[in-house]
Amino acid sequence: MLSPEWTQIFQIKATDLKQGDSWELQYDENIEPNKPNMDWKEYIRNTSARKWPSNKVMVVFHMCLRNGQGTVKVRPLRQNCKKCTNAPMENPKIESENINTLMEKLVEKIKQKCYHENLEESYRPFTLYEVKSPHEPKHCEGCMKGVCTNK
Repeated sequence: MLSPEWTQIFQIKATDLKQGDSWELQYDENIEPNKPNMDWKEYIRNTSARKWPSNKVMVVFHMCLRNGQGTVKVRPLRQNCKKCTNAPMENPKIESENINTLMEKLVEKIKQKCYHENLEESYRPFTLYEVKSPHEPKHCEGCMKGVCTNK
């Protein structure tokens, strides 16, 4: 589940997209990295989160524009506790400033992939949080799915 903040920030950033088209952001825990549905485009991005053994998070976006209606499905990949046995995967807590950066980059990708605009990649770093333990692939859903940049 995404906090309402994701949708609010996305709607503000989406005003930069083609006038007359409408876009919505939906949480979808069933989308899989590297497997968008036919006619859908994909964007996978890393960011940082708090409250995790490793603060690195991969976020999967699938996007589609049909007849002026755009949909973006989003799924932040999860991690589980290193110390617990059979611990469930937990969703990350991504801070506002990093959600804002994610949404800016997402809108750039929509412009490139759905509107075929040629844009220069902008560089805007995410806020990184200090972690006292290394990234552990066996606890990272992104690593398990082969898309984590921290392997």
